[in-house]
Amino acid sequence: MEFLRPATWDEALAAKAERPAALPIAGGTDVMVELNFDVRRPPAVLDLNRVTELTEWSDDGAVVRLGAAVPYSRIIAELSGPLPGLALAARTVGSPQIRNRGSVGGNLGAASPAGDAHPPLLAAGRDVFVEAASVRGTRLIPIDDFYTGVKRNSLAADELIRAVRIPVADGPQQFSKIGTRNAMVIAVCAFGLALHPRTGTVGTGIGSAAPTPRRAAEAEEYLRETLAGRGLWRSGEPLGTEVVRRFGELVTAAAAPIDDVRGTADYRRHALAVMARRTLTWAWNDYREQIRSAA
Repeated sequence: MEFLRPATWDEALAAKAERPAALPIAGGTDVMVELNFDVRRPPAVLDLNRVTELTEWSDDGAVVRLGAAVPYSRIIAELSGPLPGLALAARTVGSPQIRNRGSVGGNLGAASPAGDAHPPLLAAGRDVFVEAASVRGTRLIPIDDFYTGVKRNSLAADELIRAVRIPVADGPQQFSKIGTRNAMVIAVCAFGLALHPRTGTVGTGIGSAAPTPRRAAEAEEYLRETLAGRGLWRSGEPLGTEVVRRFGELVTAAAAPIDDVRGTADYRRHALAVMARRTLTWAWNDYREQIRSAA
């Protein structure tokens, strides 16, 4: 196995162009497990740890450009304000050691349905883009188009993930995850929710309950119509138990879970309904408090 260690981004792109089968590694929290257990044996490994720009992020007030290798621990410490849903999800990732190494770019590259970053990225809105680059140039892939199958994504063979562009939150965001224990757990299922009062929309993200991470589109539309039709964005009145219950049902209907070693399909459906109801209740209570504080 060949080991490639570029010092700059341009060198990294050149190496990937020359060796498209080279497996990128930064934090290594997924890659090294697969290598150690001989799940994967690539012809080359492309170490990106010397490419320092991948560990940087910027915020122009509207969009956070998150470098592919910014570790979860820094997302928690530095970005809980502009990206609250992603920061909540980051807190559930593995152990402190894994959070110090793992990154959103790694989650996207692996494209596992159980990746913790996927639900909050989907919930953050349709203006989330994965910045993919190669020697041919850079393109922005909409998050909804990025996941193409179980552990498959839409990157070309010669492309690397450079960053993710995520809109700054304009309302409450929540994340919930079910696992077989309280720490260092792969999700049995997960759910992300974001309220977007500026546009009057709602974002959702389902994890580990379908072949790919996905939205609950009908649940989003139902809640959008309900909030607009009843004037709830303006009044901040309680949603009512029927709205919360129906939202949970529609989230469950959007999933396509399977039975596996971590849980059954029926359990995942039940858990998603519970998580959807809870996250909606938490987020709406936060929004009502924001309205009261502003008044």
